[in-house]
Amino acid sequence: MPNGAPRPSSDKPSVTEPPARGSVPRPDNSGPFPIVLPGRTLAAYLARPAPSAAGGARHGLVICHGFPTDPLVPDTPHRGYQQLADRLAADTGWVVLTVSFRGTAESTGNFSLGGWLADLKEAAEFLIAMPGVDGVWLCGFAAGGALAICAAGEDNRLRGVAAFAAPADFADRANDARRFVAQARAVGVIRDPDFPPDLEAWARDLREIRPLNLIGKIPPRPVLLVHGANDEVVPVLDARALADAALAQVELRVLPGAGHRLRNDPRAIALLIGWMDRQGL
Repeated sequence: MPNGAPRPSSDKPSVTEPPARGSVPRPDNSGPFPIVLPGRTLAAYLARPAPSAAGGARHGLVICHGFPTDPLVPDTPHRGYQQLADRLAADTGWVVLTVSFRGTAESTGNFSLGGWLADLKEAAEFLIAMPGVDGVWLCGFAAGGALAICAAGEDNRLRGVAAFAAPADFADRANDARRFVAQARAVGVIRDPDFPPDLEAWARDLREIRPLNLIGKIPPRPVLLVHGANDEVVPVLDARALADAALAQVELRVLPGAGHRLRNDPRAIALLIGWMDRQGL
């Protein structure tokens, strides 16, 4: 993957000033590229609708992946999300960006929940600044859905959120942070042997980043919560708790018989496409 030198004076993504070798896409390009930031690089993928689609300003969507469960290989997790981005761009006419958070795929760095939230915010900033994009929404799966809720709760510029199989909090992981670090090492998202340098600070993010506390700040912006009735990882009670925390000002859909991996469930993707089609009407 090509690398660019970070600019010394800013921590914002390179949009108008592309890094070395032109790795940031121009408005008419699609495909993989790195978002180069001071001290780290995020592997990203931009999908655009076909040139024959109607012109004018377009809505933008950032797709957020969840925590991997299997040891990483070079095309994981982003290949499946690239395919989803391509489909959504083709079916909805939106500009769709997906980013591999730090420690995953070709992105540099090591996993921390606060770091992933910072990466998501950088991805949103990138799409907000992109010419021809008139508004940005977020979509996330599992931990990515939880972080999408948090980002939208903290930033009123984000126009809405669709969250799939999202946990209401990460307290269970914080309660056994050492074991979670070992799990993160096993799947390859913590790569450096001396990371985290402060286990308690690393675990503090898991306790303090709580979608349950922030989802109520999103409405009247639209929120779609989709959960599998048979989710074996995140109980469906988490989705109901999130909906209650937003005073039921959300669209909650529970899919009968569905498990945790909703990205592979055609019903979930159909719900997402329908939700996207209703935005801005």
